[in-house]
Amino acid sequence: MEIIDSGRFEPAPDRSANFAEHLRVPTLSFGTYSIPAGAVDGQSPHNEDEIYVVTAGRGSFTSGGVTVEVGPGSSLFVPAREEHRFHDITEDLVTLVFFAPAYTGVPVS
Repeated sequence: MEIIDSGRFEPAPDRSANFAEHLRVPTLSFGTYSIPAGAVDGQSPHNEDEIYVVTAGRGSFTSGGVTVEVGPGSSLFVPAREEHRFHDITEDLVTLVFFAPAYTGVPVS
């Protein structure tokens, strides 16, 4: 067992979006993604399936051509290689992020 300290709002020093990885094994990785209100989510599609669980904040999320409002308790599944992003962040957003297999950081080609 491992207890993981996660889920706190921690933007980058310049108040931009920030992803902090907390756990990595070959089949899964886990982290916290913090996006300050008004910030831009500049991510690109990934080669891994992904689940977001919003724990704090409010905004919108678009994936696969569908846009939804998100807030605490929202859970989102994004299949590998699908274009997606958070936007119109009105309250500092905190999401737990799970990648399977583990996130490689290699953009979709």
